[in-house]
Amino acid sequence: QVQLVESGGGLVQAGESLRLSCVASGSFFSDNAMAWYRQAPGKQREVVATIGSGGRTGYADSVKGRYTISRENAKNTVYLQMNSLKPEDTAVYYCNIPSRPNIWGKGTLVTVSS
Repeated sequence: QVQLVESGGGLVQAGESLRLSCVASGSFFSDNAMAWYRQAPGKQREVVATIGSGGRTGYADSVKGRYTISRENAKNTVYLQMNSLKPEDTAVYYCNIPSRPNIWGKGTLVTVSS
């Protein structure tokens, strides 16, 4: 059974950085694209970054230039480096496997104070 476990969230001040990690169980990891989503209070979940099996990346306009998604296949892990954080980045962050869209972890909370 595929499981996703996110970590690395916390409380930071505006302008600071955080790195999130997501560990995926199973042997499928290296063959699949991965994505990071976030859900702010009262808002719909939105995709913020994607990375293909070959390493090609994509970003939402709101995080482009500040966030970097990467993957380490040997560890079944996808990362999200978040720099220059803003209060509007406050959300629960989730990783996801686009080919298995119904599988979600518990997420990790990022809170950015002004």
